[in-house]
Amino acid sequence: MPRSYQSPKRQAEAAATRANIVDTAGRLFVRDGYVATTIKAIAAEAGVSIPTVHLNGPKHALLIAAFERTFAGDEGRHSLTERPALVEIMSEPDTDTAIGRYVDFLIEANQRSAAIVRAMLAAADSDAEVRSAYLELEMRRHRDMTIGAGWFLQRERIRVDQVAIAADVLGLITGPDPWTHFIVARGWDLATYRSWLTAQLIHLADNLA
Repeated sequence: MPRSYQSPKRQAEAAATRANIVDTAGRLFVRDGYVATTIKAIAAEAGVSIPTVHLNGPKHALLIAAFERTFAGDEGRHSLTERPALVEIMSEPDTDTAIGRYVDFLIEANQRSAAIVRAMLAAADSDAEVRSAYLELEMRRHRDMTIGAGWFLQRERIRVDQVAIAADVLGLITGPDPWTHFIVARGWDLATYRSWLTAQLIHLADNLA
């Protein structure tokens, strides 16, 4: 039986096609809403065939993939703390410097992804598959926040008995909800938001008292 073989060129082309489809789907989910965005519309906007979109779907999986690409830059179920940018930040010897770099990372990530998170939440209300995928994504995010809380413990910024609560607090303050509230709804500028989030992280132990 002949061995299957896929050339690097074909793999690169397939990856580029998927990235185009996922990014296009993300833009349409934000612009038109999840329910109104059809596979046909994604195909037309991406300039590919409908079967090609189906091969990269289903639609709820494209929504999750679009979030992952906008927030972290790539897809995958691996921990956010394994992504090169976060590994580098967490390896920074000076804790306050690391926190400042993490805040900059979060600002850029929330700028890219806050809108698609809102689209995801709206879709989760009416689509069981999206809701299930979103809940699984939240579980992964909580695991990441627990790792983050462990980082604060190693840096002696919190006590061991505060790790579980710290993970919950980190999940709230670093997520899209404060970004949407302060930046979108209340009109804060980035400098004000950066100062607020930096203070929350530097004084995390005080928030747990």
